[in-house]
This record gives sequence, structure tokens and C-alpha cells, in this order.
Amino acid sequence: MNGRDVFEYAPLRVVPRVERGEFINAGVLVYCRAKSFVAARTHLDESRLKALAPDADVAGVRAALRAVEGVCAGGDPAGQAARDDAGRRFRWLIAPRSTVVQPGPVHTGLTLDPSAEVERLLTLLVR
Repeated sequence: MNGRDVFEYAPLRVVPRVERGEFINAGVLVYCRAKSFVAARTHLDESRLKALAPDADVAGVRAALRAVEGVCAGGDPAGQAARDDAGRRFRWLIAPRSTVVQPGPVHTGLTLDPSAEVERLLTLLVR
């Protein structure tokens, strides 16, 4: 496989009005089992969010996105999830939920560097 490892990723979506189903991408989750790697990177385009939902709670959305990054990072910011391995944290984060920040569909790929994929996907899917 030329040193490439399988990885999984999912966009993080901000769905300000769950009943309408409209969303903007605001981050990505990346998991690579072979490297025990899980990470999230976020970027909230506030003007796009306000165009979709002028009354959106921007501070609340930012806090939810930071929480996802914290769970991926592990340690104290991850709370109870800190005891879980990278795969369990990723699976918990991609579980469907009906909240303002939701995971999108999971996709797979091959990579030499999972951390570089996080940045590449953030640029491709969010920025």
C-alpha cells in the first residue's frame, strides 16, 4: 500500500434550525486506526451562518465546535471520553444527533499523514 493508511473522515455541520435541514460545514473529523489518530479542526464562517439563520447563537455554536475538538484531543477537555481510545471517541462523535452541530456522512481514503488530511479537508470542505 506504499505506506499509506486507511483513514475515515466526516464533515462537521452547523444546522441552526434542525427542522429545516439547512446547514453549513464548519469542521472536519479525521480518524486513522493504524496511527491511533483522531482530530477535529473547525472554522466557523459567521457571515454564512448569519445568512442562514440571523438569530443563530454564534457563541453557543463556537462552544460546541470547541467541545468536539476537545474530545478529539483527549485529556481534561475530553471529560469522560478521555478514557476512551481514539476509535471510540471518533465513533461517539460521528453518531447521529439532532443538535446544532452534527456530523455529516463518513467517508474513507488513504493517507501518509493523517494530520495533513485534517488541514487538507478543512480547506476543501469548509473554507
